[in-house]
Amino acid sequence: MSRRWTLAAAVLLAGCATVEETVPPVETAEQAPQVAIVKPAPPEEAAAPAPPADVLPPKVAERPPASEVEILLSEFARMRRLSGAELAREQEAARNAFNQTRSDSARVRLAMTLAILGVPGSDDAQALALLDPLVKTPGAALHALAFLLAAHIQDQRRLTAQVSGLQQNVQGLQQNVQGLQQKLDAIKSLERSLSGREAARRK
Repeated sequence: MSRRWTLAAAVLLAGCATVEETVPPVETAEQAPQVAIVKPAPPEEAAAPAPPADVLPPKVAERPPASEVEILLSEFARMRRLSGAELAREQEAARNAFNQTRSDSARVRLAMTLAILGVPGSDDAQALALLDPLVKTPGAALHALAFLLAAHIQDQRRLTAQVSGLQQNVQGLQQNVQGLQQKLDAIKSLERSLSGREAARRK
């Protein structure tokens, strides 16, 4: 009898243990959900400023060398300020240079010395004759300068002719005025003579 009770107790204990093992744990309402904590990223370090670039001074544009035309024009401007004696020396030097080289530059330079009016040795006709070969050659390097200089000389000749004509007109007017004054004086003299005779008759 006692053996049966012992077996029955053993079976009951085994069944309780099986029930306890199969019952899942019950979550309580008080258990809080786990929250993932995100750590902020460390601030990025500011990039170091780039070193200043070397500042180069502005380039100064180099003036190109003076052309042959510019040199001759500068010479012409200088010659126009010379006295008569100084210009005579320039003419002699330019003539010698042209006779030796016969270059276009020497030709134009001699023409310039001869084209300056109002000084001894000026000869615009010879200056035009010197420039004529260059004026008639469009392909020459100094064609344009020779053309302008020849036109300048022609203008000077026209102005000189006009001034000469005006001077002649003024001289003619002066002669006419003098003739009229002489006639007026003669008339006045005649009037005085007639007045004297009339007064003598009355006496």
